[in-house]
Amino acid sequence: MNILMINSCNFGSTGNIMLQVAEKAREKGYIVYTACPDCRDNRKKSVENQILIGNRFTRNLHLLLAKVTGLNGCFSYFSTLNFLRRVKKISPDIIHLHNLHNGYINLPLLFKFIKKHNIRTVWTLHDCWAFTGHCPHFTNAKCDKWKSGCYGCPIYKEYPASLFDNSKYMYSLKKKWFTGVSDLTIVTPSQWLGDLVKQSFLGEYPVKVINNGIDLSVFRPTDSDFRKKYNCEDKFLVLGVASPWSERKGIDVFIELSKQLDSKYQIVLVGTDDNIDKQLPQNIISIHRTHNQAELAEIYSACDLFVNPTREENYPTVNMESIACGTPVLTFNTGGSGEIPDNTCGIVVSENTVEAVLEKITEIFDSRPFIKADCLKRAQSFAAEEKYAEYIKLYRKNLC
Repeated sequence: MNILMINSCNFGSTGNIMLQVAEKAREKGYIVYTACPDCRDNRKKSVENQILIGNRFTRNLHLLLAKVTGLNGCFSYFSTLNFLRRVKKISPDIIHLHNLHNGYINLPLLFKFIKKHNIRTVWTLHDCWAFTGHCPHFTNAKCDKWKSGCYGCPIYKEYPASLFDNSKYMYSLKKKWFTGVSDLTIVTPSQWLGDLVKQSFLGEYPVKVINNGIDLSVFRPTDSDFRKKYNCEDKFLVLGVASPWSERKGIDVFIELSKQLDSKYQIVLVGTDDNIDKQLPQNIISIHRTHNQAELAEIYSACDLFVNPTREENYPTVNMESIACGTPVLTFNTGGSGEIPDNTCGIVVSENTVEAVLEKITEIFDSRPFIKADCLKRAQSFAAEEKYAEYIKLYRKNLC
């Protein structure tokens, strides 16, 4: 059986998920092709059976036209035709879609092809973009227009940024393109996103929740000299990890915490940069990047509490990584973030305030309610190999 997977990249969280599912499928005897836009970053990695869509010129032109018009996914006409000619030769039994935004493929051509050839389709949604007129996330904007029809978008200047608000027209186009596929299954990494899909125009399709997974051979309790290196051996280490950092990820929460937590505590932020450093007080340890995942596991393991004050989220991998390293999680009840820790390995704060986070940090410091063994027990349910094997079951079900 042939499977074609399409995503906006072959790296990062969504790219790695695509490649891991592809590898799992190959282990089971499937022939798998992966497709992504032709760009410098996507060329860095050597990927088996990779198809690059278009070229750098067509990609940049698509991005420019989308920004000027607010029409995302309406360009790259000829490069998409060339891509679909290759797809026709491959004759996939299943097309597995991931992120289709960020201007690299002509969406009406793609979905017309899928419908015309009656191809079984799986679509993993990593955000909300597929059923809105513009945005991948709308929590911060407190907008629910997507339920009936987008218009007057309050965040049209944010990713995918546009000079004009064309959300009403884009909503109608997406509804036309994305509905009416004869055999399509929507997959969401969180129950939260799955519930939203059922309220949208994609609600005609079956929805299956398959959580993202992590490599437990990498993310595990790991000894290091991290505490000694940063001279914080006697501190209660509060960790935050994001890239890029912004208010959406809660950078303001950590800045305020640094003013209110006393000298018993030390905040550590990973994934910062020079611009973020300018915002941070001197009493926060700022780490721009780690060299690899093993080093990140060392940092998780060295800390006492992982805090994730994210305001918009689907199913954050960082929560799983921390728990797998034996470090409990404190997070806002945002998106699917609160679905990851249970009461044995973390706390979910329903109120999106610094005061609520501060209260729980001090409670955890005083009572120490979590132990490493319980975190590791919970982490067994995060194993990537088991999670992505669920896609293989889904493929087989679709092929019956």
